[in-house]
Amino acid sequence: MTDAEGVRLQKVLANAGVASRRVVEQYIVEGRIRVNGKTVTELGTRIDPEHDLVDVDGTAVQLDVSKRYVMLNKPTGVVSSMRDEQGRPDLRQFTKDWPERLYNVGRLDADTSGLLILTNDGELAHVLAHPSFGVTKVYIAKVEGAVTAQTIAKLTRGIELEDGPIKADKARLLDASTGSATHGRAASLVELTLHSGRNRIVRRMMAAVGHPVIELVRRQFGPLHLGTLPAGKTRELTKIERGALLTLARQDSPADAGTDDKQETT
Repeated sequence: MTDAEGVRLQKVLANAGVASRRVVEQYIVEGRIRVNGKTVTELGTRIDPEHDLVDVDGTAVQLDVSKRYVMLNKPTGVVSSMRDEQGRPDLRQFTKDWPERLYNVGRLDADTSGLLILTNDGELAHVLAHPSFGVTKVYIAKVEGAVTAQTIAKLTRGIELEDGPIKADKARLLDASTGSATHGRAASLVELTLHSGRNRIVRRMMAAVGHPVIELVRRQFGPLHLGTLPAGKTRELTKIERGALLTLARQDSPADAGTDDKQETT
């Protein structure tokens, strides 16, 4: 691209809602903006908004306004598919009001509720859903029995499953007295942080330490938090959330990213 081609950087970022052109020019002079990973300090810089990647203070900027990013609090009983061959409730009911054709990033099994991303950004969806990329997820599990500190330590130290060892990045006991569970046993609330993409991994981990899951919800996916979004509701990601998600997706994935293309089902 020659200097006469493309669009001035300050115009592109002003149109993207970063700041006014004058403020963006100040950012450029201060060296706070990078284009394709290289710091730009020339006010006359022009870019191709369709292909160039821009970040401000290390946070990615969404330049392609045709891309849509939506958060769903998936209720239980819904499968993470746009069309279920068995006729079960699927994700189409949550995407029909959006003009774009949206798809889910990764999966949650029918019995698991919580944060699911819907988008028409296929490249982002592929990267974030890939187990090898290791996006951190936080779950709250209501489990059978009274979980002890020793059990929490075992989860973070590591346990052996039929498909190999696994350990939680973090684990903590939220409540060991949540009332009666099945068969009259006590129940506990456990928070687990994982980056694994193995199928039903939270349920299998908790069963392995003697505390089968009663209810499971995903509260966090990478930089995104479910917050107070009610079950069955959707909302668009904020500009800050989109920036954080795009920043995560633009990071180089591990060298073994092509070794396992299974999407998670938690």
